[in-house]
Amino acid sequence: MPSSAVLPLLARATRDHRGLTYVTPRMPGRVPGRGEQYRFHFDMRKCIGCKCCVVACNEQNGNPAAINWRRVGEIEGGFFPHATRTFLSMGCNHCLEPTCLSGCPVDAYSKDPATGIVRHSADACIGCQYCTWNCSYGVPQYNPERGVVGKCDMCHGRLSLGQAPACVSACPEGAIQIEVVAIDEWRRAVVSDAPAASVPVADGSLSTTRVTHPAEMHPNTRPRDITHVAPAHPHWSLVLMTVLTQLSVGTFITIWVLHLVGGSAALGPAALASLAVGGLALTAATFHLGRPIYAYRALRMWRRSWLSREVLLFALFSVVAGAYAAALWLGLSSGVAIGGLTALLGLAGVTASACIYRVPSRPSWNTPLTLIQFALTAGLLGPLCAAAVGAGDVRGLGIAAAAMGGGQLLLLAARFLRCIAADSLELRGTARLLSTVLAKSFLARGALLVAGAIVLPLAVPQAAVPALVLALGGEILGRYLFFVSVVPTHLAAPYLPAAREAA
Repeated sequence: MPSSAVLPLLARATRDHRGLTYVTPRMPGRVPGRGEQYRFHFDMRKCIGCKCCVVACNEQNGNPAAINWRRVGEIEGGFFPHATRTFLSMGCNHCLEPTCLSGCPVDAYSKDPATGIVRHSADACIGCQYCTWNCSYGVPQYNPERGVVGKCDMCHGRLSLGQAPACVSACPEGAIQIEVVAIDEWRRAVVSDAPAASVPVADGSLSTTRVTHPAEMHPNTRPRDITHVAPAHPHWSLVLMTVLTQLSVGTFITIWVLHLVGGSAALGPAALASLAVGGLALTAATFHLGRPIYAYRALRMWRRSWLSREVLLFALFSVVAGAYAAALWLGLSSGVAIGGLTALLGLAGVTASACIYRVPSRPSWNTPLTLIQFALTAGLLGPLCAAAVGAGDVRGLGIAAAAMGGGQLLLLAARFLRCIAADSLELRGTARLLSTVLAKSFLARGALLVAGAIVLPLAVPQAAVPALVLALGGEILGRYLFFVSVVPTHLAAPYLPAAREAA
């Protein structure tokens, strides 16, 4: 867009309480200059919740009804008979430091230097859906029919022609406007210790959307639907991928330790079995992608994306683990060194897996306990798998597995207590799910953990295969709960003073 371009001053006439008529511009009338960008301004005082903006956005972009690049949330506050209800419409916030861009493993996002608009390339996207977790506002939406993610681009094509975005044009009350904002000034406002009411809290992405609140905001004002939580998508392919890769890593670490202390001849077959499990896990991961044929692209952004790092590290782990298995079969003296490198790469891969889920938009994931949980899964299943294939002393391996199982049981309780005791509405939502609709699965996970990881390895060490089956079932169920019990941050929470205090 040329710097001299002039945008139409789309406006709406309004009468104030004195009966005077004034004009509210919906477009800035000029393009951004140096150090500026476009942003949305939403006025909650005007919105009537008609969702014309949602319909216009879907029609403009050809989206089905279930996929909304612009959403309208209901905000409630007060107590009867002085309760209030308002609405907040939000599309992409075109953040100053968009986390969707920094986390994307294939570099499908870009921030236009002239307008500040964050754009997404469907051609580059592989449908990994990492950006849908990484965005603090849940802006990117996955389209399963197309196998890619999509999001609001402020109708970039319309703006380039001097036209207003579809949502701006469709709003009958003029509640949505486009403004030009000075980037440095807005950055200082967002990262301030006491941001203004219209400014979001600093969430790492630095949203640029400005929101005008009603004159009175009750202390208990919050999104209506944040207390009506439901289980999230289970992502079964990721459940299997994460658990089985951790089993493979744990088994190779156990084999290497046994090798160091003079292991048996069964180490070679055990390594091959573990390598097969790892290969199965990495194959399962591709089923999570909307466009699995382009899975290789996930290696591109290893310098900044944890997902790219996970793919790279597990690819290297597979190669080196294969070399280690061959060295064990052939009895090569270099096997110990190769085994140490295998263990190191495996631990790095598990760490990268955990860091993928350390995102602010998922409070129940965003904790060091996630890394500990993933590491304990490897530490628990590895000795049990080695014992099941006869790679070492079953009693010693059973004690090691029981120690890890005890740690996993304590961690299970710690995560639940963290959610119960938290002020965060999202964490309390996770606790509510685990104690109601997911209660049976939660209790079954604990029972399987006790039986397979603690009781059988200690009481009946020779029953290594049943112990492994029970423990593996418990870890798969635990990882399923990890995904379905998460409650994402609400798109309106950073803009509501009451929600800020609870977050």
